[in-house]
Amino acid sequence: MHRYANPARFLRIASAVLPWAAVAAVLLTGAGLYLSLFASPPDYQQGDTVRIMYIHVPAAWMSMFVYTSMAVAAGVGLVWKHPLADLYAKAAAPVGAGFTAVCLITGSLWGAPMWGTWWVWDARLTSVLILFFLYLGYMALVNAFDEPERGVRAGNVLLLVGIVNVPIIKFSVDWWNTLHQPASVVRMGGPTIDGTMLVPLLTMALAFKAYYIATVLVRIKAEIVQRKIQTLRLTQVEAGGVEAGTGGVEAGA
Repeated sequence: MHRYANPARFLRIASAVLPWAAVAAVLLTGAGLYLSLFASPPDYQQGDTVRIMYIHVPAAWMSMFVYTSMAVAAGVGLVWKHPLADLYAKAAAPVGAGFTAVCLITGSLWGAPMWGTWWVWDARLTSVLILFFLYLGYMALVNAFDEPERGVRAGNVLLLVGIVNVPIIKFSVDWWNTLHQPASVVRMGGPTIDGTMLVPLLTMALAFKAYYIATVLVRIKAEIVQRKIQTLRLTQVEAGGVEAGTGGVEAGA
């Protein structure tokens, strides 16, 4: 993976992947919304309220996937000093926090008519809320220090410590008695959800993934450009200081 640590090489790869990811995100989102809103049937118990699932579940999957990938990047950044690993984690954090916020909001909208309450402190909801705070904590830590390297290291440590929350989210419905139903898609015996609902659900999941790839690539490219600008400005300031010092020596002579 070190061959991709070169920003110029990464930018070439990102420029090639980005248009495809953006087009895939648009097409899959359009197809997913059509299948979710019009082609899939209402649930026999939940009625049309079940359509919230097509946003809520993919957002929940992405919230855990993004954080896990950020934790892996944090480990790579701390151990191998991979320069793009830290850039990735920083670029992915707001996107992952957004997915987590969507998961929490749609979950409340879904829970109000189904459970009779907007919120309950059960294991699944509480652990997802903690995940949201972990995202916010990481973004705050990265920007809390005058020296960017110290902020990145502190953020990476938080990511690695917080990864323990991801399996808790995943298996909370199996370990504790919660309002959430057990897994119905990713399970040992195969999906239990009907195909007319599974297809739009997976389509929306792919749409979210394509959107994520496109967005993170744009953010990483912007971060690389910003760092290049900062380096150029710092070089100009240092060069100006050297010139001023040389001029002072000549004047004194």
